Amino acid sequence: MHSFLRPVQGLAFCLLAVGVAPSAQAASSILIWPIDPVLEADQQASALWLENRGDTPANLQVRVFAWNQEGFDDKYENQRDVVGSPPVATIQPGQKQLIRLTRAKAFPAGEEHAYRIIIDEIPLPLPPAEPGSNKTAAAIRLQMRYSVPLFAYGAGLWSKPDASRPRDPTGAGLPQLSGRTLKVDGKPYVEVVNRGAVHARLTEASLKSGTQSKPVVEGLLGYVLPGATMRWPAPVAQGDALQVRVNGQTQLQTVPLAQ
Repeated sequence: MHSFLRPVQGLAFCLLAVGVAPSAQAASSILIWPIDPVLEADQQASALWLENRGDTPANLQVRVFAWNQEGFDDKYENQRDVVGSPPVATIQPGQKQLIRLTRAKAFPAGEEHAYRIIIDEIPLPLPPAEPGSNKTAAAIRLQMRYSVPLFAYGAGLWSKPDASRPRDPTGAGLPQLSGRTLKVDGKPYVEVVNRGAVHARLTEASLKSGTQSKPVVEGLLGYVLPGATMRWPAPVAQGDALQVRVNGQTQLQTVPLAQ
């Protein structure tokens, strides 16, 4: 969280990265679903729903950024491949708003493209100072920022199971993960490389040595996009392997760690 303090008011930013639970809700009372939207190869558009469960109107700005990973970090860039509409919406209490995610180009066959949908909640104006008072109104305002992953596919590739859609099993994309341990500034890290055709969402990560297991995180560890390398601090020891749930699969996957 970053806070920006001014003489008369404060504005606090809160970031909610959505990508684990079936839906997400924070202190702002904005509910978002689905939290893992996709643009299939045969879809021109996909839907994202925003619901205001609070008791005051919510003013929201929606933007879609290209998402890449370089230098073990997430990078967001402006793009014109996917358009979110409407880009600005006011949702009354108890109401819902459909955000239409429309592709503006065809994606190359067999490729996955990653995006981040950034939803900013614009705070309501501060109330005026009391009449006759020489004091300026002061308050802390909370601005929520939601970050929702979006993946778009070219012909012949898919990664998200959907019983309502016909699927060619040969087009099922899978991440291909390998890992190693290293030290950065004297601190132990786990590094994971994805050489597969689709992203890997890593959750419930632990370090396993024989029958012993040391948890790293309970929820989301992070994403590794195709062709990318990411690293995270972890209390790794010689001989450990990384055990992790990949893309919500039923079985945990073990990733050997080279020294």
